[in-house]
Amino acid sequence: MSKFLSIDPGKSKCGLVLAEISKKKVYKAVIIKSELLEDYVRNLNTVEDISKIIIGNGTTSKEIKKKLNFLKKEIITFEEKNTTYRAKSRYFELFPISVFRFFIPREVFILNKNLDAISALIILEDYCKIKFTFSQNIDFKTWLK
Repeated sequence: MSKFLSIDPGKSKCGLVLAEISKKKVYKAVIIKSELLEDYVRNLNTVEDISKIIIGNGTTSKEIKKKLNFLKKEIITFEEKNTTYRAKSRYFELFPISVFRFFIPREVFILNKNLDAISALIILEDYCKIKFTFSQNIDFKTWLK
């Protein structure tokens, strides 16, 4: 089983996605404060067999790559242009609007959503050139503490 960790880096928070490549499934999707990233990835690596890390080439990507070198894993910097914008559309593919909300503008449903994990998903999908689905028991959390 080959698991990839994808990171959408940011100054204050980062989106992370852990996916099984052969099954095309996402098993974890989190948003975490940037200062907690190193510890979170260190702990995640103890329970998951991460074979590769893909980091978006935007804000703070170089600093994050340096912080994660302790893993001794392949770390790839990959293009992340427009991923936040594209995450809005991908959000509705993953979480379709119910029929009752059909006449309300879609943007109303994502105004307060953090899309960083979905941006990390898009970075991974672009890198692998495949679409992923969420496993049924997805751990989809936002940690802003």
